[in-house]
Amino acid sequence: MNYRLTCYCAFLTLTLTLSLSLSASAQGTKSPGRSPSTTTTNTTRVPTQPNMTPPDISMGQRAFITGKVVLDDGTGITESAAIQTLCQGRRQTVTHTDSRGGFSFEFGDRNSAAMAGVSEADSDSSWSPASGSRGNQRDFRSCELLAALPGFISQPIDLASKMTTFESTDVGRLVLHRVGAVQGLTISATSAMAPKDAQKAFEKGRDKASKQKWDEAQPWFEKAVQIFPRYAVAWFELGNIQLRKGEFEPARSSFEQSIASDSKYANPYRGLAELDTQQKQWEPLVKVTDQLLALNPVSFPDAWLRNALGNYYLRNFAAAEKSARQGMKVDDNHQVPKLEYLLGVILMQKHELQEAATHIQNYLTVATQPSDKEEAQKQLAEITRLSASIEQPPDGDKK
Repeated sequence: MNYRLTCYCAFLTLTLTLSLSLSASAQGTKSPGRSPSTTTTNTTRVPTQPNMTPPDISMGQRAFITGKVVLDDGTGITESAAIQTLCQGRRQTVTHTDSRGGFSFEFGDRNSAAMAGVSEADSDSSWSPASGSRGNQRDFRSCELLAALPGFISQPIDLASKMTTFESTDVGRLVLHRVGAVQGLTISATSAMAPKDAQKAFEKGRDKASKQKWDEAQPWFEKAVQIFPRYAVAWFELGNIQLRKGEFEPARSSFEQSIASDSKYANPYRGLAELDTQQKQWEPLVKVTDQLLALNPVSFPDAWLRNALGNYYLRNFAAAEKSARQGMKVDDNHQVPKLEYLLGVILMQKHELQEAATHIQNYLTVATQPSDKEEAQKQLAEITRLSASIEQPPDGDKK
């Protein structure tokens, strides 16, 4: 019986996109954007209330903050990490590190996230009116600073311990600690082995890529892997550009070369998963995501989604359900809301209509695109129709 379960899977396939340059990522749920409120400071003194608490003059001001992200063994990072503020329980990505781990941004700048190319998916959705407006997070005394990189956790820095007033401040080092039992990382050990000429070519390629000058970036990455064939990160970046340009077979070859150079480097597995999704190669998609999730089952909820999607198309519904549920468990920040939707579709296939409706309704609360909402509403209507047909006995059974 056709329950119109495949009508939205084409939509899923077309909309499952990753930021393979990992300025994201994975590698995540979009919370609705909110306009920052403007804080007005009243500096008028009231003579009849001499003990009145003076206004917070830090509100609305800015500070230029710099620092560096390093690994816990003291070495620098070779991949870009997200720099995030955590203010009154609300997390927001404000910038990303450069190729040497350095970072800088204006704290208190309401446009900092936009300037850093940060999407709403990089922000936690825990904001509520009770926690105050965005302006409140410009009070450094209620904020912490941390770095985010798949496979690692960082010890937050309390900005109040580094700053006494709004001023230019070097907060020092943000230290990343490797997550236990995780082998797959977004840092490749081969990067430190690359000769200086290869590293120089790679840096020029990454600079061009950061400006979306793909045609200019590609030759530099090609030069880097020509000088040092085991340069896993350069192979990945080359494959990423080839994928963007629709050069699927060269992209596949580059991603495979990256894995051959460093089998524990996670990014090329994600690249192949994106490629397999675009080409609707479901068996290879399940295989490559199985490999990635064996290396790192906690950092890539998008990989769980792709694994569930591949198994769904292969009609391995039990495996698809298991992957969708596991993806939701590791998706602490709700970066991949389509996990909820896909689980609902899988449960419809299993005739578990009540739970399916719950998950699709949950998805509707976070979906922002009109087309997403429309398709989800269609599925809910189908669940209602199917439920009614089950409750109503056939004509022959009526008395």
